[in-house]
Amino acid sequence: MARVTVEDCIDKVDNRFELVLLASHRARQISQGAPITIDRDNDKNPVVALREIADETLSPDDLKEDLIHSLQKHVEVDEPEPDPASLIAAGGVAVASDRDEEEDLPETVTFDQMSEEELLAGIEGLVPPEKSDDY
Repeated sequence: MARVTVEDCIDKVDNRFELVLLASHRARQISQGAPITIDRDNDKNPVVALREIADETLSPDDLKEDLIHSLQKHVEVDEPEPDPASLIAAGGVAVASDRDEEEDLPETVTFDQMSEEELLAGIEGLVPPEKSDDY
């Protein structure tokens, strides 16, 4: 029985650390029931994973993408941005074309209007914090 060594795989994956990450990820996939692409020959999962990488039955790039995807906790979904012309026409709020989409719209935020004199009066009424020796 031929043994797989790192030298058999290093020409497929240049970085040894990356090779270990990819092979361990693939070994975990195999232990979770993923189909193997070579004959097992009574080998354990890490050896099967290394042999798959060495025989190029699996692409290291595909394994790398799958590893990254498995480690992500939040996957961003690219949604198309609303048309700026429709935002201007709607007064800065997106308009739903369907009744079901209305639930996804952000709530309209309203601010209290304050004159400059009221703002200055409010600022003058603030008391600065007392100084202490701790600072």
